[in-house]
Amino acid sequence: MTDSVVPVLAVVGRPNVGKSTLVNRILGSRQAVVADVPGVTRDRVAYDALWRGRSFTLLDTGGWEPEVEGSDSLAARVAEQARVAVEAADTVLFVVDATVGVTDADAAVAGVLRKSGKPVVLAANKVDDTKAESDATALWSLGLGEPVPVSALHGRGSGDLLDVVLDALPDAPAERAGEGGPRRVALLGRPNVGKSSLLNKLAGQQRALVDPVAGTTRDPVDELIELGGVTWRFVDTAGIRRRFKENQGADYYATLRTAGALDAAEVAIVLIDASEPLTEQDLRIISMVIEAGRALVIAFNKWDLVDEERRRYLEREIDRQLHTARWAPRVNISATTGRHMDRLVPALEQALAGWDTRVPTGRLNAWLTGLVAATPPPMRGGRQPRILFATQASTRPPHFVLFSSGFLEAGYRRFVERKLREEFGFEGTPVQVSVRVKAKRERPGGQRPGRTAPARTERRR
Repeated sequence: MTDSVVPVLAVVGRPNVGKSTLVNRILGSRQAVVADVPGVTRDRVAYDALWRGRSFTLLDTGGWEPEVEGSDSLAARVAEQARVAVEAADTVLFVVDATVGVTDADAAVAGVLRKSGKPVVLAANKVDDTKAESDATALWSLGLGEPVPVSALHGRGSGDLLDVVLDALPDAPAERAGEGGPRRVALLGRPNVGKSSLLNKLAGQQRALVDPVAGTTRDPVDELIELGGVTWRFVDTAGIRRRFKENQGADYYATLRTAGALDAAEVAIVLIDASEPLTEQDLRIISMVIEAGRALVIAFNKWDLVDEERRRYLEREIDRQLHTARWAPRVNISATTGRHMDRLVPALEQALAGWDTRVPTGRLNAWLTGLVAATPPPMRGGRQPRILFATQASTRPPHFVLFSSGFLEAGYRRFVERKLREEFGFEGTPVQVSVRVKAKRERPGGQRPGRTAPARTERRR
């Protein structure tokens, strides 16, 4: 399902002709994952693009090899994603390597595009200088009109190509989508926990590629899905394999896109394989969501593989290891069988409601007065800090500032956070509590209140 507000341009071609490099050139930033090996892009991935004041949606696709279609291989499913992208698009940008010329795969793709009836712009890529422009003329044989020479790597001719693309795209409707748009949900987790399977189950179609080999998804894949009468924008992300600094090559950039997808989201569903013990990576991903300040739902997937003994062990693991996220709604699901899919929306709504919650200042301080009277802050340096008042500085996530006469220990701040949750809820959201210490006022001459300034003796030379 694609957003109908702006026209859609699908970028297709056989593997390693420079589609993702061209996508990055059009976007003006490195958003699509690029590596010097074929087959890095596998799903169809949507980006928001703008040229000469006109917006359009760009669909990057995996390498299309029509001869593999019909089999059950990963390459066949990549090709199927490209075909679906063509069906969803208003216009197709067909990228061919001009230095290689027309291959059998190029001719087969061209035949499919001619039958589709969609407007097609033919991009002759890797034309890096005027000498190579003669290579582009050979692409007339594809029967798709005049090839437009371009160098995705160096940017040569990209403006001319985009001008041709705009002429082929339909005009965007004058009416724009409502402010804010659908709520954005990021699907996170380590590789092979079932993120793409969940997206496919929710979408009711093969929206993201699924394969037993971990790491099939590399780019964030987003989809508008209607659940519970509400439209949500789900974003499937690459599995986070290890610490960010330890990733290399395509995995590094895929992790970078995942972090960007989390920053753009409002709520994250962290999927955990319930059939296996909790790992350090599971906990690190949850911490990443908390540090990003996003609402959080924890989904224990593959529940159909969990027996009674595993459930007992899992409860112990949750009590022992997930203490930093006890406030997050938990759902037990199976993306394969569809078990408890209906529980996801209530959990998302609960988490977002907590994320958006604001406590009136009067009510907050009336509650805080009683809390401090019952449990005052611990002494520090022989003095008792006084909490003067508090205010909620922001929502999304809720952030509270305590104005105090002295520093408050981290343990007491955690105590205040726990009591805030008990009183006001905040299910499914991080809560930030910070302290602003009131500066001590001194009397003129550096004299502190309650003390007599010592007499000063002036000496003359």
